[in-house]
Amino acid sequence: RQRWRADGRALRKLPVHVGLVVTEEEPSYADMASLVVWCMAVGISYVSVYDHNGIFKRNNSRLMDEILKQQQELIGLDCSKYTVEFANQDKTGQVLNCQSTLKVLSPEDGKADIVKAARNFCQLVAQQQRTHTDLNVNVLDDLLSSTNGFPDPDLVLKFGPVDSTLGFLPWHIRLTEIISLPSHLNISYEEFFSALHHYAACEQRWGK
Repeated sequence: RQRWRADGRALRKLPVHVGLVVTEEEPSYADMASLVVWCMAVGISYVSVYDHNGIFKRNNSRLMDEILKQQQELIGLDCSKYTVEFANQDKTGQVLNCQSTLKVLSPEDGKADIVKAARNFCQLVAQQQRTHTDLNVNVLDDLLSSTNGFPDPDLVLKFGPVDSTLGFLPWHIRLTEIISLPSHLNISYEEFFSALHHYAACEQRWGK
């Protein structure tokens, strides 16, 4: 546990928000839970879990059970509670720890959420609560429900052979560093930390 926290502090920069994107057809709850707990253990504040079939989101209680199990095995029970949220759902649960917040996302939280936000803005214009000139990046960010309270991802770890993020938060990853890994199945902590080290060494020019 102390090693993981020290690893996080040793990096030149640590992402605030990491997206864990699985493009493989058969996601592993145990391996994803390990990745989530490692993110939390090194000090990452926000974690998003996504698969393009929405399997994790439909079975979020199973994923949460596995995360709890992994947390108890890997970190122990001496931390305060995490805030766990499920995007576009009312239910929230206090399950985990270390001031990290987790959202489980599916394709409906990507393009469909943008369409919903645009529809809501048009309704505000029709009700004369907004004008069309009010629309800008910040207003649209505020209207998007899937990432309410979350910063844009600094880093996406994409797992699998598909050279695409398959609809993961298309609005929010304009400036996101994306690192591809062969698979999340049987992934080791060393592979995970190597990806964080690669991110820390990247020079982000923000389009310049």
